[in-house]
Amino acid sequence: MMCSRLRPPLPRLLLLRAMGTAAPRLGASPQPDLLSPALAFEDPSAFRVKSWGELLRALGVFHLCSFPLLVNNCGKLMSVARTLLGRRGFSLLLQPTVYAQFVAGETETEISRSVEKMKLLGLRPMLAVPIEEDLGESTGEKRYDDNLEAMLECVRMSHSNTWSKDPMMQLKVTALLSPELCVKITTLIAQQPYDPSLLVRAMDGEPIIFPGLDESEVAHLLCGLQRLNRIGEASVNKVRVLVDAEYTYMNPALSLVTMAMMKKFNKDSAWIWNTYQCYLKESRSLLLDALSLSKSEGFCLGVKLVRGAYMDKERKLAEKEGRLDPVHQSWEDTNDSYNGSLDVMLNAISQKHERYRIIVATHNEESVRRAAKRMDELGIDKDGGSVCFGQLLGMCDHVSLTLAKEGYAIYKSVPYGSLDDTLPYLVRRAQENRTVLQGIRKERDLLRQELWRRLRPRGGS
Repeated sequence: MMCSRLRPPLPRLLLLRAMGTAAPRLGASPQPDLLSPALAFEDPSAFRVKSWGELLRALGVFHLCSFPLLVNNCGKLMSVARTLLGRRGFSLLLQPTVYAQFVAGETETEISRSVEKMKLLGLRPMLAVPIEEDLGESTGEKRYDDNLEAMLECVRMSHSNTWSKDPMMQLKVTALLSPELCVKITTLIAQQPYDPSLLVRAMDGEPIIFPGLDESEVAHLLCGLQRLNRIGEASVNKVRVLVDAEYTYMNPALSLVTMAMMKKFNKDSAWIWNTYQCYLKESRSLLLDALSLSKSEGFCLGVKLVRGAYMDKERKLAEKEGRLDPVHQSWEDTNDSYNGSLDVMLNAISQKHERYRIIVATHNEESVRRAAKRMDELGIDKDGGSVCFGQLLGMCDHVSLTLAKEGYAIYKSVPYGSLDDTLPYLVRRAQENRTVLQGIRKERDLLRQELWRRLRPRGGS
């Protein structure tokens, strides 16, 4: 019987991730003119496709989201509202408002109805099962197996329906592997990095040895890897799976298993993608090393580029543990990090578009314009498959609809499920993205302009 073992030399990506060492920087790419008149995102006519109900609902929800007190305490407020109103009253309040704004529905019929409407507007769905866990929330193997079935159903829905010519879905590794184990693996690979090839062999059924893990932890890791393997086997050549990043105290472990999946499933195209959080100081070096590893190991690289959503928690944890703050000190530094990483990926795509893919996942208009400008300069197709854009369902529609109108590939992150299933997800997303929610003044103003246009007498303009 063959046993897995550590074997040097170890992939530089994991070594640098574990040790926090910066990678050498590539030569800076030319800085483009950030102004793009075709993508000014100032035209309220983008909202003419919305019904009266959708327009009023968006205005109402966005108005509530503009109050920091409500957003910061939304979890507690919803708990109080559920107690006061009862289950039915609470559902009657939230279902047609917050739920309808940010969730596609519960049944496949409801989801299909929402997605078909998006399709008519040139938008593509990126389905997101609202399942994840943090420390202290693990509930045993059966729960993870149930989560696997939900993920496989997401793969099936994404593939079997004709919603998009290039289907995508999101995946949280902590829905299939306990956060506690991910944290422990992160600690272990900081001391002794681990070869992802050994994880690939474990996915194929070979036994695994992971120094530092006890027998039960190794057994759970093996179960988790086999769950991830089933996702990969079900999705390859059908649906692109975008693995979300989470917190820095577990991200190295998440990247380790994601790189193993890439190595196994991304031989001819990028079916498994990793996420890079550009508010982290190490994000550029991690991206450069992922590019280097993909070249040396011969797999295709898919990148979801985000700014990141866990800033406050990351800073508090770093302060509590006496560590250096992992987050960029200013919004400007984060912007530079995002735009620099974007340039790195677009340059790589312009040279080998069949080997690299990116989703520019941002609500930041400057970064969207920059990406469009660089694509034009580098001769990258608007809808050639290598570059696409992404925003959250129910938000930033003035950007999404304009991009679709201009011929770009644009995806909306689409959570689905019952109110009870999606509520914890929505609360977490609201708290993580509160700076985005509180900064939607422009979209709210454009919605108001469209409302006044409809209310104006026909002959009065």
